[in-house]
Amino acid sequence: MNEQLKQRILRRLETLADERGYQILDFVEFLESKYAARAAPSNLFAKISEGIEDTMRAARIPIKAISGTTGLMDSAGKVMKGVAAAAQSVVDEAIQAAESPKAVSDPGDSTAPKVVPPKTPG
Repeated sequence: MNEQLKQRILRRLETLADERGYQILDFVEFLESKYAARAAPSNLFAKISEGIEDTMRAARIPIKAISGTTGLMDSAGKVMKGVAAAAQSVVDEAIQAAESPKAVSDPGDSTAPKVVPPKTPG
């Protein structure tokens, strides 16, 4: 789908209530099942969130409860993404520190300090 068409659809969707949004989602999923392969969510948390949302809709739970739950799931997803980014940063820094060359003086290096053995009496 081209970007202009996406933006046009999004502008129309923004004005609708959640209940109408779910009706549109049902229609889009119908079209996907009829004409195209369904695009799966890209990450595990999104898959779990969509599964919970679909289960709640199948159980005919009120739209406000579903919206609140999905909002909570989205917030949790953002927190998890931040935690994952922080953990990745720590791992990257640890790898960088482990790979950095150690400060080892070369005995043939003229700039290295000279060690003079102590004099023995005698």
